[in-house]
Amino acid sequence: MTKRIMMLLADGFEAVEASVFTDVLGWNQFEGAGGTELVTVGLREQLRCTWNFTVVPEYTLDQVDLASFDALVIPGGFEEAGFYEDAYDEAFLDVIRYFYAQDKWIATICVAALALGKSGILQGKKATTYNGVGSVRQAQLREFGAEVLQDPIVMDGKIITSYNPSTGFDVAFLVLELLTNAENRQHVERLMGFRD
Repeated sequence: MTKRIMMLLADGFEAVEASVFTDVLGWNQFEGAGGTELVTVGLREQLRCTWNFTVVPEYTLDQVDLASFDALVIPGGFEEAGFYEDAYDEAFLDVIRYFYAQDKWIATICVAALALGKSGILQGKKATTYNGVGSVRQAQLREFGAEVLQDPIVMDGKIITSYNPSTGFDVAFLVLELLTNAENRQHVERLMGFRD
């Protein structure tokens, strides 16, 4: 049975953090075990990435049925590009709360963990977020009640957070493994040149 993954995009998201999911899950569809479908969703019909190119998500949030998805992935972005305007919007936060209440996988890269914190689901949970610039973002995550760790990737239950863009591929491969299996992850990693 196909696992459907919603990639929830905020205006001002960082393209590279989104592309790791499109590439890893895309390679899985064409060359791996298959059985995954990544769907891009935003609060608006057009989104501008951190570095100023425009992206059109497949659907706006009002066009999708949350119950049809098995996992949620969220790339981070830049405050200067307006990322938190969408990421902290109640409609965006309600999606996170829904996936958490349904005990479905939620994976974020970098500052996208702050949206999880803002939603309230990280109270008392282990997590991480962007670790640079004096760890301001980590202090913010702590204020949301998270126990902030310095590991590149942190899993607590079905919540995955990571601490900067360099973790992107690892998070995407982890999601692939969790939704398929470790053997398939290794196969796709080999095909993409991440493993001998």
